[in-house]
Amino acid sequence: MIELAGNAVAVTGAASGIGRALAQQLAQRGCDLALADVDEVGLKSVSDELIRAGRVNVLARRVDVANAAQVHEFAREAILSFPKLCVVINNAGVALQGQFEELDLAQIQWLMGINFWGVVHGTHAFLPHLQRQSWAHIVNISSIFGIIGPPGNCAYAASKFAVRGFSESVRHELAMSHSPVRLSVVHPGGVKTNIARNSQAGAYLRDRADRAPLLQRFEQMARTTPAAAASRILRGIARNEPRILVGRDARVMDWIQRLRPARYWSIMARTVLRRAGGQPPASS
Repeated sequence: MIELAGNAVAVTGAASGIGRALAQQLAQRGCDLALADVDEVGLKSVSDELIRAGRVNVLARRVDVANAAQVHEFAREAILSFPKLCVVINNAGVALQGQFEELDLAQIQWLMGINFWGVVHGTHAFLPHLQRQSWAHIVNISSIFGIIGPPGNCAYAASKFAVRGFSESVRHELAMSHSPVRLSVVHPGGVKTNIARNSQAGAYLRDRADRAPLLQRFEQMARTTPAAAASRILRGIARNEPRILVGRDARVMDWIQRLRPARYWSIMARTVLRRAGGQPPASS
């Protein structure tokens, strides 16, 4: 069990949702913070809030994590500001809804640039510094959709499966080389953030009048608050958990996938459709 208090932490996607809750809880624990996001208004809001509290030092920078040069510059500034920075949380992410045939390739590339390459860029930029610490921790945010692949989320699931595969492989490399750097991959279930409402969509959903009810149903099923998600992630870091499942729904879906790895969706779809007022599919 490690103690985060008094250490410095870098968090991407810190302007809202889980990233903002992580910043707030880390500040309460006395951690100095290097915060990044493309949302300058939201980033300034959380930065000002933490600075007013007067507990910690905060570096806030507008960063597009899909841009490797911007991430490396952020890492350089963060390390100069906090030479003993020892935790990096690659949290920035976006969503894209729609079946594969509806999506433009440019949309998928945009999503992968943030969700997957953002994690790669953050890991690449900070790892040399972290390797020189007595202990350090990288936290990469995947999703429960990095464990299951539901219909209508092929691009998002692809990006989150990629984060999972990348993270697990790097974790094994670090362990084999006896590195002081540990790595956790996080799989949240439904969390009450704006990621779905702010998501892009394929052509079919863009033109549909009922996209709002679809989003409302997602938000109704998202039971975990950002604060609860952040608390679970920080507990997982302290315990050096390699895989951190966030929310009861994530734990249940992970269990069903383990039980029926090739046919889990026939079970899960019944619950989804029942809550949406539809009919379950035939058994498969």
